[in-house]
Amino acid sequence: MKEANGPPPKARASFARGRWVRGVYAPSDQAKEITKSHSFTKPSRVLARFSADDGSPDAVNTGRPSLGGFSFRLGNDGERSEILTQSAPVHFARTLDQMLAFLQVRMPGPDGKPDMAQVEAFSAANPETLRQACYLAAHPPAASLACTTYWGVHAFPATNAKGEIRFIKFKVAPVGEHSRPAKSADTANSTDLLHDLELRIAAHDVRFSVMALLDRPGDPVMDVTIRWPDEDGREAVRLGTIVITGTESNEACDGTAFNPANLAEGIGHPPDEMFAAQRAVYAISQTMRR
Repeated sequence: MKEANGPPPKARASFARGRWVRGVYAPSDQAKEITKSHSFTKPSRVLARFSADDGSPDAVNTGRPSLGGFSFRLGNDGERSEILTQSAPVHFARTLDQMLAFLQVRMPGPDGKPDMAQVEAFSAANPETLRQACYLAAHPPAASLACTTYWGVHAFPATNAKGEIRFIKFKVAPVGEHSRPAKSADTANSTDLLHDLELRIAAHDVRFSVMALLDRPGDPVMDVTIRWPDEDGREAVRLGTIVITGTESNEACDGTAFNPANLAEGIGHPPDEMFAAQRAVYAISQTMRR
């Protein structure tokens, strides 16, 4: 990813431009029906990072809208969960081998550009790698990160106080925010998006509902490139509300790295191959940036 994206050596391989923020989390009365995790059932402070990914190879080389990201930490000492979400409900690769091949065909050649014939051939042979780009094309992003809906692409096993386990997907939806109409989302770059976010937070608190989409029998929990059937229309439970109250210094926080493996008891690790890889890769990435 670093070779394909070309960020500075100590930058993140993806979502390199971001804004750290702080806030609070207030659980709903329904949260404990889904999970016994104290990170979701008890109030806590929030440390979070919004990001824009307009440097990704697929965005640059195909002209698709870029992804937005929202990562957040809930809970108190010893009972923290770190959740990573993005502005598309699917990932661009199903397996590690497929992800590597996806990136390799997008590597720039001697002219600084990828071989688009190779990209098209790979896409034809691996149609699932087009699903994220197709979603973004059909659902243009909001002109503000504060007005964006974010998804966790993985299926998390959640255990409630009764010991009942079911898979959930996270959906984080803005509350009461509206995009400014003056600028098209197609032309908004990461600098514009982050500046807009800072202005909104300076003017008032920015709120998000943290939702749990509930599984049904037969849902595909191992493939992060496909959505659950009728995902937009199925039952969802509001776990709580994140209220962003201020910004934090990027310089002070950039040494912090959220690791999706950090989950408080009651939220388990998703079983898919991509999540298993992330558990190690995020720790390596943090070490490389130091």
